[in-house]
Amino acid sequence: MKNYPIHYKTIKAGGLNIFYREAGPKNAPIILLMHGYPTSSVMFRNLIPILSEKYHVIAPDLPGFGFSDVPARGEYAYTFDNLAKSMQAFIDNMGLKRFAIYIFDYGAPVGLRLALANPEKITGIISQNGNAYEQGLLDWSNGLVKAYWDHDTKENRDALRKYFTLEGINFQYRQGVADQSLIAPEGIYIDDHQMQRHDNVEIQLDLLRDYRTNVALYPTFQAYFRKYQPRLLAVWGSKDPYFSPAGAEGFKKDDPNTIVKFYDTGHFALETHGEEIGRDILDFMPGLPQ
Repeated sequence: MKNYPIHYKTIKAGGLNIFYREAGPKNAPIILLMHGYPTSSVMFRNLIPILSEKYHVIAPDLPGFGFSDVPARGEYAYTFDNLAKSMQAFIDNMGLKRFAIYIFDYGAPVGLRLALANPEKITGIISQNGNAYEQGLLDWSNGLVKAYWDHDTKENRDALRKYFTLEGINFQYRQGVADQSLIAPEGIYIDDHQMQRHDNVEIQLDLLRDYRTNVALYPTFQAYFRKYQPRLLAVWGSKDPYFSPAGAEGFKKDDPNTIVKFYDTGHFALETHGEEIGRDILDFMPGLPQ
């Protein structure tokens, strides 16, 4: 099997420079990888070589994350609607006509907004702890996030700052993982380093406040699953502190073309089960329409 190099590129989309990783044969079916918080396309560093043996893989950094532009809060609204608009500009400027989409964490509500806007482009969905069901939501903050959603006060906002620290990022990566030696430290280091950029904590607090709009859209996402019934593979860390296994099982209720696979790990399942998830995606892909 040919080894395809990973290319690191930037494209102008919606007035922003969007960084992305790209690998695999140009004429192969496309898989678009959408990262989550607090990371970037670097989370796919080990998955891309597996998938790119057979597929054309593209992994952008969302605005405010990774190596994409980080526009000032007064110049760019950090909402999930706006992130989706930026990613729409990205897929339009890249000329992507048909693709499977991998959604994770924050990349789920962004990616599902893209699916709503472009149902004809989506060949299939891989959801890795990418939630779309209220029963999948776990109260990891002991009510602090709900209080912030209900009342956007300085007190409620400040109570959440502790989650945007090195300790909070370590929790993201390590909670629910049995063998801690499988967690590569560089991912945590990179995410923490970027969290310390100017105003980034404020940006993340803005996005966390806006996350309530994703929950409000869950019924719309579910209606999409019922109407289009895309082939869907849910690959889920069963010990995720944010999104429970019920979130993965929820897809089956609306989409009979759903396959659910659980892995004994936490939120960042690729860190511990990347090869296994990669193989499961490779098994899933040939059944998709192209």
